[in-house]
Amino acid sequence: MSHTPVTKRETAKLERRTELLRAAGELFGRSGFANVSLEDLGKEVGISGPAVYRHFPNKSAVLATLLIDVSIHLLEGGQKVSEGGRPPTETLEDLVAFHADFAFSSPEVIRIQDREWRNLEPADLERVRDLQLRYISLWADQLEKLHPNETASDARFRARSVFGLLNSTPHTVGGTETKVSARKKLLSSLALAALTADA
Repeated sequence: MSHTPVTKRETAKLERRTELLRAAGELFGRSGFANVSLEDLGKEVGISGPAVYRHFPNKSAVLATLLIDVSIHLLEGGQKVSEGGRPPTETLEDLVAFHADFAFSSPEVIRIQDREWRNLEPADLERVRDLQLRYISLWADQLEKLHPNETASDARFRARSVFGLLNSTPHTVGGTETKVSARKKLLSSLALAALTADA
């Protein structure tokens, strides 16, 4: 099967789009969606505000793409971990490690997820929620295997509670590399304990 070669222009456009999304994560996370203009976003990557429209029709589309992309990243990463065929405790340990890596590398995205939901268009909000529910289900499936006497609702409750713990990074990330590493290790240990403890 042949593939159409990607032109230099297409590559440059994709790279610019990636830069814009990275900048949006930083700006929205730091200043809030309402306080960032497309001009601010363009300036951050060295282009004019109107030039941003070549990549996104409006600011809401930037937010939607940012949150949908990260939700897909989490779901696909979680699926890869879950398909390893390992015992549930080991799979949950790997899921915790995967999510902790994300949380500690992208605290600004977590901050955006927490406070900018209301700015998504209904269809985009539904898409993000669907992806996140599927991600939660990956964890819940392992928890149901590990705790067969608990309900599916109990499993989802455990998973959501652990997400709250791991996603506290916007409030904990900072300091030296050694301190951040220690906090990541502690949060991961606490998360796994919450997942595996008997009710």
